[in-house]
Amino acid sequence: MAGFHVMTDAHGMHVQPAVRHITTSDLWDALRLGAADFWAKPSHYVFLCLIYPIVGLILTRWSSGSNAIQLVYPLMSGFALIGPFAAIGLYEISRRRELGMSSRWHHALDVRHSPALPSIAVIGILLFALFLLWLFAAQSLYTTLFGAEPPASVGAFLRDVLTTGKGWTLILVGNAVGFVFAAVVLATTVIAFPLLLDRDVGAVSAIETSARAVMANPLTMALWGLTVAVLLVVGSIPLFAGLAVVMPILGHATWHLYRKVVEPEQIRPVRRPM
Repeated sequence: MAGFHVMTDAHGMHVQPAVRHITTSDLWDALRLGAADFWAKPSHYVFLCLIYPIVGLILTRWSSGSNAIQLVYPLMSGFALIGPFAAIGLYEISRRRELGMSSRWHHALDVRHSPALPSIAVIGILLFALFLLWLFAAQSLYTTLFGAEPPASVGAFLRDVLTTGKGWTLILVGNAVGFVFAAVVLATTVIAFPLLLDRDVGAVSAIETSARAVMANPLTMALWGLTVAVLLVVGSIPLFAGLAVVMPILGHATWHLYRKVVEPEQIRPVRRPM
């Protein structure tokens, strides 16, 4: 269990990678590079990322079949909360391409050999916990406004939401609460997983570095979060099928965003005895 380290790096040190100031042009360049990674072998990446539209359809089917129509939108939007963890294989593909290594689709599974796997798992669990907390908050808000009785049908639900004061309260307050959850995830994990794949710094340092990157570039990172949200909505509209393209591009782009916002690791010279 000597390799199981989460709070610090493999040497028991708490490191603080330096972060840079970036501009909107860096965001667009990261997206361009992400698209280039995707189009290098799109068939492989679409195969990997078919899980996103499939999971989206399953979630929708489950909620509709369980008289939980009110949870369809929270499930769709909340799925983005675990997106940074779900795309970790794509970061690995971009990392390998950057190093000139083989980047076949199965290399996305090489993450399981990463020395930072415990830290990656811990942050992934935290994101899943936030996802569940978001669903609980969404359901609690609906119950407060409309009671515990589930909607009678999709039509009745849409009518209640779009034509009543309670419905508009649900829309406004629900989206405001969702924004808070999304902001927390953005601030704590925007570059955490790519950093852990690149350097085994520990979960605490990865989260802290993400937070410092956001604080150093608040407007630019806010624009990145908005861009991600818009692209995810666009990809979800055609029965989630667009996510098979949107998600891998965003995943690859996140790796390149990490490269732009975090300074490269400094290699310290080793002193040898004379």
